[in-house]
Amino acid sequence: MHAAGSPALRRAAVWALLATLFVVFLSLAAWQVQRRSWKLALIERVEQRAHGQPQPLSLPASWPNLTAAQAEYQPVAVSGTWLPQHTILSQAVTELGAGFWVMTPLQQADGSRVWINRGFVPEDQRATWLPSGARPADNAPLQVQGLWRANEPDGGFLRHNDPAAGRWYSRDVVAMAQAQKLAKASPFFIDAGLPGAPRDAAKSPAWPRPGLTVIRFHNSHLVYVLTWLALAALTAVAAVLVRRHEKAAHLAGTDAPG
Repeated sequence: MHAAGSPALRRAAVWALLATLFVVFLSLAAWQVQRRSWKLALIERVEQRAHGQPQPLSLPASWPNLTAAQAEYQPVAVSGTWLPQHTILSQAVTELGAGFWVMTPLQQADGSRVWINRGFVPEDQRATWLPSGARPADNAPLQVQGLWRANEPDGGFLRHNDPAAGRWYSRDVVAMAQAQKLAKASPFFIDAGLPGAPRDAAKSPAWPRPGLTVIRFHNSHLVYVLTWLALAALTAVAAVLVRRHEKAAHLAGTDAPG
């Protein structure tokens, strides 16, 4: 029974493998088509918005209804005073290397708080920018200009935020506000600094370094689409060859090997 059934089982396994690969490759191609559409829309949105003039931040009543499609990368201006006791450092990898984003809420005159990504600091600056860090007082009223950014929930790749341990792998300002028991906080954040704005080291400290928002995005999704489609086509060719082999074996009166 085993000898008679084994070739049939092998043939079934081959066809199952070919069918699975074909479906997987087509699914990956379709997914890359969707990713390409999303990336093109993002690039167009950034090009249209990021280089405009800063606009006043919308009123707090509208914050819960704002979406990334409506406001992401829009230059905005907000005024208030820092709340440095609520500063949180979120891990970052930038053109300057590994380090942290300095996330500090800015309190507006109406009592609402806007999360600001003040910029990047290297790892050796971490202790300085923690709430207990030894740095000059920074509670004077000021205006911040920057780009509107959507909340980044959960964490980074294979790493989840751990508020209890103070480990943040993404700028999840909603969770940050909850961890800090911060009321009237924005569900988005502002990346301080505008594209192309000059950095005057004489008027501002070297750290945090603002203006590092990535506004140019690599788009190679079409290459991936063609790659997955080519693999799907090769799988189809392999199926044709297997079928021809089976027919030849059948005509010869023998079982086709698996």
